Amino acid sequence: MAVITPVDKTATDERQRQPRRSRHRPLLLNVVAVAAGIAVWGVVAALGLVENLPTPAEVAQKAGTMISDGTLASDTLASLRRVLIGYALGVAVAVPVGFLMGWYPTVRALIEPYIQFFRTIPPLALIPLAVVLLGIGEVPKIAVIFLASFMSCVLSSFQGVIDVDRTLINAARVLGASDRTIFAKVVVPASTPFILVGMRIGLGASWATVVAAELIGAEEGLGYRMQKASTWFEMDTIFVSLITIGVLGLVMDRLLLLAERRLTGWQERR
Repeated sequence: MAVITPVDKTATDERQRQPRRSRHRPLLLNVVAVAAGIAVWGVVAALGLVENLPTPAEVAQKAGTMISDGTLASDTLASLRRVLIGYALGVAVAVPVGFLMGWYPTVRALIEPYIQFFRTIPPLALIPLAVVLLGIGEVPKIAVIFLASFMSCVLSSFQGVIDVDRTLINAARVLGASDRTIFAKVVVPASTPFILVGMRIGLGASWATVVAAELIGAEEGLGYRMQKASTWFEMDTIFVSLITIGVLGLVMDRLLLLAERRLTGWQERR
Protein backbone atom coordinates (compact mmCIF):
# COMPACT_ATOMS: atom_id res chain seq x y z
CA MET A 1 0.00 0.00 0.00
CA ALA A 2 1.37 3.42 -0.92
CA VAL A 3 2.44 5.63 1.97
CA ILE A 4 2.20 9.41 1.74
CA THR A 5 5.33 10.99 3.10
CA PRO A 6 5.24 14.40 4.83
CA VAL A 7 6.58 15.98 1.64
CA ASP A 8 3.90 14.28 -0.46
CA LYS A 9 1.22 15.32 2.03
CA THR A 10 2.39 18.91 1.93
CA ALA A 11 2.32 18.91 -1.87
CA THR A 12 -1.17 17.38 -1.84
CA ASP A 13 -2.46 20.01 0.59
CA GLU A 14 -0.91 22.74 -1.52
CA ARG A 15 -2.69 21.47 -4.64
CA GLN A 16 -5.97 21.39 -2.71
CA ARG A 17 -5.56 24.94 -1.50
CA GLN A 18 -4.53 26.32 -4.88
CA PRO A 19 -7.96 26.08 -6.60
CA ARG A 20 -9.57 27.79 -3.62
CA ARG A 21 -7.18 30.73 -3.83
CA SER A 22 -7.65 30.82 -7.60
CA ARG A 23 -11.41 31.14 -7.14
CA HIS A 24 -11.16 33.94 -4.57
CA ARG A 25 -8.60 36.04 -6.42
CA PRO A 26 -10.83 37.10 -9.38
CA LEU A 27 -13.62 38.08 -6.96
CA LEU A 28 -11.19 40.17 -4.92
CA LEU A 29 -9.90 41.86 -8.07
CA ASN A 30 -13.49 42.58 -9.14
CA VAL A 31 -14.21 44.28 -5.81
CA VAL A 32 -11.01 46.31 -6.03
CA ALA A 33 -11.80 47.37 -9.61
CA VAL A 34 -15.33 48.49 -8.68
CA ALA A 35 -14.10 50.39 -5.63
CA ALA A 36 -11.41 52.09 -7.69
CA GLY A 37 -13.92 53.06 -10.35
CA ILE A 38 -16.28 54.61 -7.80
CA ALA A 39 -13.36 56.47 -6.20
CA VAL A 40 -12.26 57.91 -9.55
CA TRP A 41 -15.85 58.85 -10.33
CA GLY A 42 -16.16 60.65 -6.97
CA VAL A 43 -12.92 62.58 -7.46
CA VAL A 44 -13.84 63.66 -11.00
CA ALA A 45 -17.31 64.79 -9.85
CA ALA A 46 -15.98 66.60 -6.77
CA LEU A 47 -13.37 68.52 -8.77
CA GLY A 48 -15.91 69.47 -11.43
CA LEU A 49 -13.79 68.05 -14.25
CA VAL A 50 -16.96 66.92 -16.05
CA GLU A 51 -19.86 69.34 -16.14
CA ASN A 52 -23.13 68.19 -14.50
CA LEU A 53 -21.60 64.89 -13.39
CA PRO A 54 -23.32 63.83 -10.13
CA THR A 55 -21.32 62.37 -7.25
CA PRO A 56 -21.79 58.76 -6.12
CA ALA A 57 -23.49 60.04 -2.96
CA GLU A 58 -26.03 62.04 -4.99
CA VAL A 59 -26.78 59.05 -7.18
CA ALA A 60 -27.18 56.81 -4.12
CA GLN A 61 -29.55 59.34 -2.56
CA LYS A 62 -31.62 59.53 -5.74
CA ALA A 63 -31.70 55.73 -5.92
CA GLY A 64 -33.08 55.64 -2.39
CA THR A 65 -35.80 58.11 -3.36
CA MET A 66 -36.74 56.13 -6.47
CA ILE A 67 -36.83 52.91 -4.47
CA SER A 68 -38.99 54.39 -1.73
CA ASP A 69 -41.60 55.83 -4.11
CA GLY A 70 -41.67 52.66 -6.23
CA THR A 71 -40.49 54.31 -9.45
CA LEU A 72 -37.34 52.23 -9.80
CA ALA A 73 -39.18 48.97 -9.14
CA SER A 74 -41.91 49.65 -11.71
CA ASP A 75 -39.42 50.79 -14.37
CA THR A 76 -37.14 47.83 -13.72
CA LEU A 77 -39.97 45.31 -13.92
CA ALA A 78 -41.27 46.85 -17.16
CA SER A 79 -37.87 46.71 -18.87
CA LEU A 80 -37.07 43.28 -17.46
CA ARG A 81 -40.39 41.88 -18.69
CA ARG A 82 -39.77 43.16 -22.21
CA VAL A 83 -36.22 41.83 -22.29
CA LEU A 84 -37.10 38.40 -20.93
CA ILE A 85 -40.03 37.89 -23.33
CA GLY A 86 -38.18 39.08 -26.44
CA TYR A 87 -34.96 37.35 -25.48
CA ALA A 88 -36.62 34.03 -24.64
CA LEU A 89 -38.57 34.04 -27.90
CA GLY A 90 -35.46 34.93 -29.89
CA VAL A 91 -33.38 32.13 -28.38
CA ALA A 92 -36.21 29.61 -28.67
CA VAL A 93 -36.50 30.26 -32.42
CA ALA A 94 -32.79 30.81 -33.13
CA VAL A 95 -31.50 27.49 -31.78
CA PRO A 96 -33.70 25.20 -33.95
CA VAL A 97 -33.15 27.40 -37.01
CA GLY A 98 -29.39 27.34 -36.45
CA PHE A 99 -29.41 23.57 -36.08
CA LEU A 100 -31.46 23.14 -39.25
CA MET A 101 -29.13 25.43 -41.20
CA GLY A 102 -26.06 23.58 -40.01
CA TRP A 103 -27.41 20.05 -40.46
CA TYR A 104 -29.30 20.40 -43.76
CA PRO A 105 -27.53 22.19 -46.66
CA THR A 106 -30.87 22.77 -48.42
CA VAL A 107 -32.30 24.63 -45.43
CA ARG A 108 -29.06 26.61 -45.16
CA ALA A 109 -29.29 27.68 -48.81
CA LEU A 110 -32.90 28.81 -48.34
CA ILE A 111 -32.53 30.70 -45.05
CA GLU A 112 -28.97 32.01 -44.98
CA PRO A 113 -29.53 34.88 -47.46
CA TYR A 114 -32.25 36.31 -45.21
CA ILE A 115 -30.12 35.86 -42.10
CA GLN A 116 -27.15 37.62 -43.68
CA PHE A 117 -29.37 40.40 -45.01
CA PHE A 118 -31.08 41.22 -41.73
CA ARG A 119 -27.87 40.71 -39.76
CA THR A 120 -26.40 43.81 -41.40
CA ILE A 121 -29.38 45.94 -40.34
CA PRO A 122 -29.15 47.14 -36.72
CA PRO A 123 -32.31 46.27 -34.76
CA LEU A 124 -32.46 49.90 -33.62
CA ALA A 125 -32.93 50.97 -37.24
CA LEU A 126 -36.10 48.84 -37.40
CA ILE A 127 -37.78 50.54 -34.45
CA PRO A 128 -39.57 53.21 -36.56
CA LEU A 129 -40.77 50.51 -38.98
CA ALA A 130 -41.95 48.32 -36.10
CA VAL A 131 -43.88 51.22 -34.60
CA VAL A 132 -45.59 51.97 -37.92
CA LEU A 133 -46.49 48.33 -38.57
CA LEU A 134 -47.24 47.15 -35.03
CA GLY A 135 -48.31 50.29 -33.20
CA ILE A 136 -46.83 51.87 -30.08
CA GLY A 137 -47.72 49.19 -27.55
CA GLU A 138 -45.60 46.37 -26.20
CA VAL A 139 -45.51 44.33 -29.41
CA PRO A 140 -43.02 46.47 -31.38
CA LYS A 141 -40.66 46.72 -28.41
CA ILE A 142 -40.65 42.96 -27.91
CA ALA A 143 -40.32 42.43 -31.67
CA VAL A 144 -37.07 44.40 -31.98
CA ILE A 145 -35.67 42.68 -28.87
CA PHE A 146 -36.60 39.35 -30.41
CA LEU A 147 -34.74 40.26 -33.59
CA ALA A 148 -31.63 41.38 -31.69
CA SER A 149 -31.37 38.17 -29.66
CA PHE A 150 -32.33 35.96 -32.61
CA MET A 151 -29.58 37.27 -34.88
CA SER A 152 -26.92 36.82 -32.21
CA CYS A 153 -27.96 33.30 -31.30
CA VAL A 154 -28.84 31.81 -34.69
CA LEU A 155 -25.37 32.40 -36.12
CA SER A 156 -23.63 30.89 -33.11
CA SER A 157 -25.90 27.83 -33.22
CA PHE A 158 -25.25 27.42 -36.92
CA GLN A 159 -21.50 27.81 -36.43
CA GLY A 160 -21.55 25.28 -33.60
CA VAL A 161 -23.11 22.63 -35.85
CA ILE A 162 -20.79 23.09 -38.80
CA ASP A 163 -17.71 23.16 -36.55
CA VAL A 164 -18.41 19.75 -35.02
CA ASP A 165 -15.39 17.49 -35.54
CA ARG A 166 -16.17 15.25 -38.50
CA THR A 167 -14.09 12.50 -36.91
CA LEU A 168 -16.64 12.21 -34.11
CA ILE A 169 -19.51 11.97 -36.57
CA ASN A 170 -17.73 9.40 -38.73
CA ALA A 171 -16.80 7.35 -35.66
CA ALA A 172 -20.43 7.32 -34.56
CA ARG A 173 -21.53 6.17 -38.02
CA VAL A 174 -18.98 3.37 -37.99
CA LEU A 175 -20.40 2.21 -34.67
CA GLY A 176 -23.84 2.03 -36.24
CA ALA A 177 -25.42 5.18 -34.84
CA SER A 178 -28.35 6.64 -36.74
CA ASP A 179 -28.52 10.26 -37.85
CA ARG A 180 -30.93 11.02 -35.00
CA THR A 181 -28.56 9.51 -32.45
CA ILE A 182 -25.56 11.33 -33.92
CA PHE A 183 -27.44 14.61 -33.80
CA ALA A 184 -28.62 14.12 -30.22
CA LYS A 185 -25.46 12.57 -28.76
CA VAL A 186 -22.71 14.24 -30.78
CA VAL A 187 -23.84 17.43 -32.51
CA VAL A 188 -25.96 18.95 -29.74
CA PRO A 189 -23.37 18.53 -26.95
CA ALA A 190 -20.55 19.78 -29.19
CA SER A 191 -22.61 22.83 -30.21
CA THR A 192 -23.64 23.77 -26.67
CA PRO A 193 -20.64 26.08 -25.97
CA PHE A 194 -21.34 28.03 -29.18
CA ILE A 195 -25.03 28.35 -28.32
CA LEU A 196 -24.33 29.66 -24.83
CA VAL A 197 -21.85 32.21 -26.13
CA GLY A 198 -24.48 33.39 -28.61
CA MET A 199 -27.02 33.61 -25.80
CA ARG A 200 -24.70 35.84 -23.78
CA ILE A 201 -24.12 38.12 -26.76
CA GLY A 202 -27.84 38.19 -27.47
CA LEU A 203 -28.56 39.17 -23.89
CA GLY A 204 -26.39 42.25 -24.19
CA ALA A 205 -28.00 43.13 -27.51
CA SER A 206 -31.45 42.75 -25.93
CA TRP A 207 -30.70 45.22 -23.15
CA ALA A 208 -29.24 47.73 -25.60
CA THR A 209 -32.32 47.40 -27.79
CA VAL A 210 -34.90 47.75 -25.03
CA VAL A 211 -33.45 51.08 -23.92
CA ALA A 212 -33.82 52.48 -27.43
CA ALA A 213 -37.25 50.89 -27.92
CA GLU A 214 -38.56 52.53 -24.74
CA LEU A 215 -37.71 55.95 -26.09
CA ILE A 216 -40.75 55.66 -28.37
CA GLY A 217 -44.27 55.25 -27.09
CA ALA A 218 -43.43 53.98 -23.60
CA GLU A 219 -44.92 55.09 -20.30
CA GLU A 220 -42.55 53.18 -18.02
CA GLY A 221 -39.20 51.50 -18.21
CA LEU A 222 -35.58 52.36 -17.56
CA GLY A 223 -35.05 53.73 -21.06
CA TYR A 224 -38.19 55.84 -20.77
CA ARG A 225 -37.02 57.14 -17.40
CA MET A 226 -33.65 58.18 -18.83
CA GLN A 227 -35.29 59.96 -21.75
CA LYS A 228 -37.63 61.85 -19.44
CA ALA A 229 -34.79 62.74 -17.05
CA SER A 230 -32.62 64.05 -19.89
CA THR A 231 -35.33 66.61 -20.72
CA TRP A 232 -34.90 68.16 -17.28
CA PHE A 233 -31.16 67.47 -16.97
CA GLU A 234 -31.70 65.11 -14.05
CA MET A 235 -28.32 63.44 -14.29
CA ASP A 236 -28.70 61.52 -11.04
CA THR A 237 -31.84 59.80 -12.37
CA ILE A 238 -30.03 58.91 -15.59
CA PHE A 239 -27.16 57.39 -13.63
CA VAL A 240 -29.54 55.37 -11.44
CA SER A 241 -31.19 53.91 -14.54
CA LEU A 242 -27.85 53.19 -16.20
CA ILE A 243 -26.48 51.45 -13.13
CA THR A 244 -29.66 49.41 -12.76
CA ILE A 245 -29.41 48.22 -16.36
CA GLY A 246 -25.75 47.34 -15.86
CA VAL A 247 -26.42 45.39 -12.67
CA LEU A 248 -29.34 43.48 -14.18
CA GLY A 249 -27.32 42.65 -17.28
CA LEU A 250 -24.37 41.54 -15.17
CA VAL A 251 -26.50 39.27 -12.97
CA MET A 252 -28.18 37.66 -15.97
CA ASP A 253 -24.84 37.20 -17.70
CA ARG A 254 -23.36 35.54 -14.59
CA LEU A 255 -26.32 33.16 -14.48
CA LEU A 256 -25.72 32.21 -18.11
CA LEU A 257 -22.02 31.77 -17.38
CA LEU A 258 -22.87 29.47 -14.47
CA ALA A 259 -25.14 27.43 -16.74
CA GLU A 260 -22.36 27.28 -19.32
CA ARG A 261 -19.90 25.89 -16.78
CA ARG A 262 -22.37 23.26 -15.63
CA LEU A 263 -23.39 22.18 -19.12
CA THR A 264 -19.89 22.17 -20.59
CA GLY A 265 -17.88 20.81 -17.68
CA TRP A 266 -16.03 18.54 -20.11
CA GLN A 267 -14.53 21.51 -21.92
CA GLU A 268 -11.01 22.64 -21.03
CA ARG A 269 -10.73 26.17 -19.64
CA ARG A 270 -7.89 28.48 -18.86
